Amino acid sequence: MLYMLINRTKPNLTPEQYTQLGRLAEAFYQNVPSGLKLQGDWAANDGSRTFAMVETDDPELLAAVQAPFQSYVDIEIIAVTPVTGWNRR
Repeated sequence: MLYMLINRTKPNLTPEQYTQLGRLAEAFYQNVPSGLKLQGDWAANDGSRTFAMVETDDPELLAAVQAPFQSYVDIEIIAVTPVTGWNRR
């Protein structure tokens, strides 16, 4: 199943918290867990949020991967389906 993750950095993080957030992100990208496939990753031009498309058959794995970030970002996880075109009537 595909999921769109939308992460918004919480306001008023300290420099130390930003550093820790960066370490968590780096650790994730260096060791994406088995069972989770990162399809793509984007950041809003204004830096307000990031978007990631991931694929997994295990929603619990997705929740576990996001858990360490919850102190630093507000996370929205949306199950999505690819759109292959619009039907015309």
